[in-house]
Amino acid sequence: MSKDPTQIILRPVITEKSTALKERNHEVCFAVARSANKTEIKKAVEQLFKVKVETVRTQIRPGKERRVGKNSGYRSDWKKAFVRLKAGEKMIEYFEAV
Repeated sequence: MSKDPTQIILRPVITEKSTALKERNHEVCFAVARSANKTEIKKAVEQLFKVKVETVRTQIRPGKERRVGKNSGYRSDWKKAFVRLKAGEKMIEYFEAV
């Protein structure tokens, strides 16, 4: 049973580092489901954006501590995927607030 691509790819990660990777290495960065593996991420990106993927690197980011008054807790851990597109593929364009 294959997962829905929209449940695997949650949102793009737009930071200074991800923008630099996009321009320099032809890579895009996404927040993905914690349970998704590299093969599922590759298939989801290819289905959603109609591009060919060369490699996928993943990273699990720890949740940060957050406080409200004297109460403290932690945000959930989340998974980040760096997706490199094959040479000759058009770059994935998504909305960037300027």
